[in-house]
Amino acid sequence: MKPDDHPSIAHGRIGVLLINLGTPDAPEAAAVRRYLAEFLSDPRVIEIPRIAWLPILHGIILRTRPKKSAHAYKQAWTEEGSPLAAITRKQAEALQRQFGEDVVVDFAMRYGSPGIGKSIENLVSLGCDRILAAPLYPQYCAATTASAVDAVFGALAAMRRQPALRTLPSYYDDPLHIEALRVSIERQLAALDFEPQRLLLSFHGMPQRTLHLGDPYHCHCQKTARLISEQLSIPTDVAFQSRFGRAKWLEPATDKVLATYPGQDVTRIAIAAPGFSADCVETVEELGIRGRETFLSAGGTHFARLDCLNDSPEGMTMLHALIGRELAGWLPQP
Repeated sequence: MKPDDHPSIAHGRIGVLLINLGTPDAPEAAAVRRYLAEFLSDPRVIEIPRIAWLPILHGIILRTRPKKSAHAYKQAWTEEGSPLAAITRKQAEALQRQFGEDVVVDFAMRYGSPGIGKSIENLVSLGCDRILAAPLYPQYCAATTASAVDAVFGALAAMRRQPALRTLPSYYDDPLHIEALRVSIERQLAALDFEPQRLLLSFHGMPQRTLHLGDPYHCHCQKTARLISEQLSIPTDVAFQSRFGRAKWLEPATDKVLATYPGQDVTRIAIAAPGFSADCVETVEELGIRGRETFLSAGGTHFARLDCLNDSPEGMTMLHALIGRELAGWLPQP
């Protein structure tokens, strides 16, 4: 029998936490500086000894890059704010409707807000003593997937009463993912007012050394691209975007591929980003604006950026199925 002063503790519920990379709170230099300071201080992201990297970060990068990055974010910003945050919120809301009362769905950003720790606290306060952390990175990378899981475990490390935890595995080659991409890409290609000669699949880049250190990211990207291309009738190419710093990165580079297409008589293209689960500054501004300018200035005539899966029907059907599978044994049996 509980004593009269026993605290009231909610329990017995299942939580799902969608996790994406993050975004500044506003497309302004000060907000971008705070965001970059957190992002680029993560040793999973910048694998350079702290003693060498931090003076560069605080002495050079955070003094010069925020203004330029803020301009890029302004190009991508919407009436709902950051596209990444707005779309991830919509994904969580759609999943909540699909799962109903059996599951509590929330979302968090690895960098910026809402933070992972706060979102886990919220789920626990709502009675979730079983939580599935779902990093929305189809291809595994230590700088993204592992960093998100690190943050989840770090949040639990500070808790006296920890929930049971599961994590969503990468799904780069899952038939559910490939089928969702096929449906999305074919639907968007069919809606264009021109016929592309080529589809460029652009993935976020990583330093070349990560491949040699054993990170499977490059292989995951290549397999995703191969499986998609086998489902489509349009010829496809693969490239890597968002280079940063002087180190050698995975190749070929997206901007260089776009610049060379017209010289190969490829003047009509579409570009998709199957490594991103939601549109963000890297897709909207880097590909859709700067990528378009690069291609057209080199002699291209027709350019289309395709949306990510976002909260599309095919994207949400996929996420619901993937997450439902990982909740097996937790959800009530039908």
